[in-house]
Amino acid sequence: MIKLKFAAMLWPVALSMTICAGLACNVAAEESYPNVLMLCIDDMNDWCGFLGGHPEAKTPNMDKLAKRGVNFTNAHCTAPACSPSRNALLLGVEPHKSGLYPFYKLENVDRQVLDQYTNLPRLFKENGYTTCGITKVFHNPDNTYERELTWDDYASYGDRNVKGAPGKGFMADETDRKKKYMRVCPGVNPLDDFMDHRTASHAIRFLDKKHEKPFFLAVGFIRPHVEFITPEANYDRFPASIAPPPIKEGDLDDIPPVGRSMARETVIQSFETHDCWDEVRRGYLACISFTDDNVGRVMEALEKSGYMDNTIVVLWSDHGFHLGEKRSYTKFSLWEESTRVPFIIWDPRGQKGNGETCAEPVGLINVYRTLCDLAGLQCPEYVDGMSLVPWLRNPAKPKENPAMTTWGRGNYSLRAKDWRYTRYFDGTEELYDHARDPQEWTNLASNPEYAAMKHELAQQWLPKSEAPQVISGRELYNVWDADKRKNKSK
Repeated sequence: MIKLKFAAMLWPVALSMTICAGLACNVAAEESYPNVLMLCIDDMNDWCGFLGGHPEAKTPNMDKLAKRGVNFTNAHCTAPACSPSRNALLLGVEPHKSGLYPFYKLENVDRQVLDQYTNLPRLFKENGYTTCGITKVFHNPDNTYERELTWDDYASYGDRNVKGAPGKGFMADETDRKKKYMRVCPGVNPLDDFMDHRTASHAIRFLDKKHEKPFFLAVGFIRPHVEFITPEANYDRFPASIAPPPIKEGDLDDIPPVGRSMARETVIQSFETHDCWDEVRRGYLACISFTDDNVGRVMEALEKSGYMDNTIVVLWSDHGFHLGEKRSYTKFSLWEESTRVPFIIWDPRGQKGNGETCAEPVGLINVYRTLCDLAGLQCPEYVDGMSLVPWLRNPAKPKENPAMTTWGRGNYSLRAKDWRYTRYFDGTEELYDHARDPQEWTNLASNPEYAAMKHELAQQWLPKSEAPQVISGRELYNVWDADKRKNKSK
């Protein structure tokens, strides 16, 4: 149990409130400790203005936030899938230490596994914060996980029977769950029928309230997760023909079998058969645009609330997303499109790096320690990662260690400033020179010129030990890793 930081402060706060009546006193008490607004986005890659991933992206509100804070342009997820990525970020522990490699329903995981961890919003609550979670903060099936211990206020929203706009979209009426990954559906419903709009509205109501204690507000937006369902207005912001990302013919030819198993070639073939890439990419951009609208609504409410000058804003996506690169669609790989994520931290209390970009490699595993550091809370000893406060002060500060992404036991990818090195459970490898090959088209792992570099990266930064995979509570397990090797052929 973490010692309550605010317990020792209760009597002077109470005395102060007795002497100083009214709202002004409450505001003074709140401003002693920073609030936190965490914007959690699902499946969003670099197709946004502040990362320059696609020329047709429209994200003015997130671009504005990036200009206010530190924009980490070389940020990477801890795992390229919703459940393990969010578990790592919110529990503060790498998969190779927790054993939480694939997807889980946390309510069904053995208690002795999870009782050793304190999730991030719960830590803030135990230290005197009012906590509010909305929609997807943990992975969706974990909405009930430690809810009473974690949240003072929690709500989860879904879409309300969105009806497709006539003559627009692709597979708008599809009901087969196996095919919904192809569904693009601009809807004619009012805005309040869309889950992300409702999520933002809840956050706005929370910010409109007067809070006597500092708050931790986590707002989880679903889009651009499939299906690509948006208001018609967002769909209409984009042309019928969308520029494809850079794609190389035969890109998988130099990839080892384990890596190739992470590609989604059958899905790609289906898209090619239906000739629907324009619709799919248009739908993805429209979803990002809709999320940007809702981020803008929340940020506008923050500005009007009177809390803005004392509220740390953190924006992250749980992982990236392929849209044809490496013959892949969605996530579940250890390539750049799947691991790289938007990541912004804005501390309005005067961080020297505000308004700058940081190109050093950072991982989302660092969110836990960073927020503890910024709020002045004692971080649990077990928490992995490091505080990024030095890079909020000086974004150009060199960073020695790479960002590591794990996808299944034994599969690890290290992203340094200019290099990506990946080693799979069977010892096969990939190596890319990002300075010359940002699309990761040429695997240099078999080139003897780079043997020393591979050895140095592996010896210094790959895990020296691995926790066994946690079996209890395990759900989707869709990766070829050390625990599936006996059941998988080349």
